[in-house]
Amino acid sequence: MKAAAFFEFGGPEVLRVTELPTPEAGEGQVRVRVRAAGVQPFDLAIREGWTPPGVDGELPRVPGNEFSGVVDQVGAGVAGVSAGAEVLGFTLLNAYAEYVVVPAGNVTPKPVNMPWEVAGGFTAGTQTAHMALRQLGVGEGDTLLVHAAAGAVGTAAVQLGRLWGATVIGTAREENHDYLRELGAIPVAYGEGLLERVRDLAPGGVDMVLDGAGGEAFDISLELVKGERLLTLVEHGRAAELGAQRTRGERLASRLAELAALYAEGRFVFPVRGTYPLERAADAHRELGTRHGRGKVVLVMD
Repeated sequence: MKAAAFFEFGGPEVLRVTELPTPEAGEGQVRVRVRAAGVQPFDLAIREGWTPPGVDGELPRVPGNEFSGVVDQVGAGVAGVSAGAEVLGFTLLNAYAEYVVVPAGNVTPKPVNMPWEVAGGFTAGTQTAHMALRQLGVGEGDTLLVHAAAGAVGTAAVQLGRLWGATVIGTAREENHDYLRELGAIPVAYGEGLLERVRDLAPGGVDMVLDGAGGEAFDISLELVKGERLLTLVEHGRAAELGAQRTRGERLASRLAELAALYAEGRFVFPVRGTYPLERAADAHRELGTRHGRGKVVLVMD
């Protein structure tokens, strides 16, 4: 099979298409013919040299931990998933390929009205947002501040916060403010005076903060809420020092199915800003590395 892999750590240029053995589904597993695979910061960190817990140090390595596709092989002992099923799912690595093998519990049916490219990039941002907001206890009547609100996680967090009854304030660049209004958030610009602008928008105070930006946004958040009411996706080291939260838990097919159902019902949107063929995986990494733009970057297979 074809896969986008790297044989050494480095910049986007180390990613190249290569031929690798097609994997076989073992007991409790399914093999998926991949139609699309999301690109996210996790993948860039792996390419640059980070090795996640539980992963050996051998190269080549194929990034990619979210995907959509068609089940084409079912291993022994699998119930409830059949060959031919259209699914979306998650893995730790190996989704930048024509085929990926995962535990059967890592996939859920793809809604008929969800395009392949949306399904391929749907898992990571939506599940991260869901876990984070559940940890914070976001609910009816709360005021939630989301930093980097126009990004993939931010887009999901804004919508979930609104669905769960919260007022959501979202930080973003000016060109993304209309987009945030469409999602139901109150937009606020980054830069000098951000703390005062947030306080003006929330005279009763902010109840909790989801920080997807770090840096100044993290510092300002600590002036708005106590540490345990702040969850950061960026400042992991400082979170431990200052009592802020980091995401806990693991991705679940049941959670993914709940989120996919919201999309199918028209209550949730998840935009894709750019698609690339497998052969241009390096360009996809370059675009994501700019940290600009809203919506997912996704690889699409032939």
